[in-house]
Amino acid sequence: MNDDIIDVDADARAESLKTIGWVSYLLHLAVAIAAVVPGAQPSAALLIVALVIDLVKRGDAAGTWQASHFSWRIRSVVWAGVLYIVTAPLWFFFILPGWIAWGLISLWFLYRIVRGMVGMNEGRAVHA
Repeated sequence: MNDDIIDVDADARAESLKTIGWVSYLLHLAVAIAAVVPGAQPSAALLIVALVIDLVKRGDAAGTWQASHFSWRIRSVVWAGVLYIVTAPLWFFFILPGWIAWGLISLWFLYRIVRGMVGMNEGRAVHA
């Protein structure tokens, strides 16, 4: 008899997390695409908003397949930030190496966001 009972709260929570995940991925995607397209730089504020959303809602996703997506997005932003900072001196000394390094980092970031979006669309966890 309990098999027929649907956990409405769990379903609503899962849908809410999925919606939040899509909003975050879309914000990340806007920044990632703009980072690859010369002259199209949206504000870093979009990335910060997405990061804050992920940090705040990450606990709500604990124990679900969506938890991996929150961690995936957070790690992507942190690693990209570290890589941009580490390679920033290349811009001061040599323009071309800085442009190449940041272009590669931006492509890597775009790949991670698209890979995560594909996983989210398929309803599965994303793994490193």
